[in-house]
Amino acid sequence: MLHFVLRRLAQVPLLIFVLSVLVIGLTQLLSPEDRALPYVTNERQGERIEQIIKERGLDASFPEQYARWFGAAIRGDFGYSRVSNMSVVDTIRERLPNTVELTIFAALPIIGLSVWLGTLSALHKDRLLDQVIRVLVVFGYSLPTFVLGIVLLAIFYGYLGWLPGSGQVEITNYLALSSMQRYTGLKSLDAALNGRWDVAWDVIRHLILPAATLTIVLSAGIMKSMRNNMLEVLGSDYVRTARAKGLPARVVNSKHARRNALLPIITLSGFLIIGLLSGSLITETIFSYPGIGSWFIESARRFDLAAVMGFTLLSAVLVVVMSTVVDLLYGLVDPRVRFE
Repeated sequence: MLHFVLRRLAQVPLLIFVLSVLVIGLTQLLSPEDRALPYVTNERQGERIEQIIKERGLDASFPEQYARWFGAAIRGDFGYSRVSNMSVVDTIRERLPNTVELTIFAALPIIGLSVWLGTLSALHKDRLLDQVIRVLVVFGYSLPTFVLGIVLLAIFYGYLGWLPGSGQVEITNYLALSSMQRYTGLKSLDAALNGRWDVAWDVIRHLILPAATLTIVLSAGIMKSMRNNMLEVLGSDYVRTARAKGLPARVVNSKHARRNALLPIITLSGFLIIGLLSGSLITETIFSYPGIGSWFIESARRFDLAAVMGFTLLSAVLVVVMSTVVDLLYGLVDPRVRFE
């Protein structure tokens, strides 16, 4: 297993190299003046674009430009994000924990509810419960994220006033968070560890609507897959044999059927978490959530090349790491899987 993990991790530099060559190659379609904009910081607003082009070698050949970028990246310099008014590295360091927190609050109910409801739907095939769950699946599939987010905002923020309409915590609690000791970077957990349960609850309240939007929309695919997998496994020979031996239905369904039906769900859940960690672009934008997804959308809109490049490379690393974790989980769930 160790060799398998090391082999997968060795793919990260290669993947980053390929993506960086692709992204930087695409930027060659732009003029040197446009490519100089990401390096114009607040302190250098009055600096001539021509001087930055000369310093950065933006009018040089592609190999020379890539070598310059690679040398800066090795030193941790991925450029300056004009959207966040700070370096790309500092922006990711500040915003990624927020996206991780939203991912946790969304992924746990998505996976838990999908597996549970998908299993119930298969065990009650063609009955009332199955029909209700299948309607929920169709509802989740057909409802766009931006529509559901706006509807939830209109109901729970605009009409009922139960929940806040933004992912930003109240200014007083934000100042309190800034003065607290940071243990994990997750606002709700850090507030709780500092004994500020009021601040932790305020953070959670601002997470409810974005997490609920993601849960309703993204649960449909996993729920449907779980139902189909369970129906296939329940009709297999080894499940019928287990029932013929007189094993209780609970044991047959949980130990023999559901465990084998979970294998495809592991893959789907892995890609789900990759998508969430890479930034739930639409959801974060709708709820003005300060994660990397909303930062990327605004950066793309404002032509912030350094931010787009940093987001792309971060997503590439997440894909390799999460795919490795998914393969390892396969071995834990299915003993037949071996890591050669």
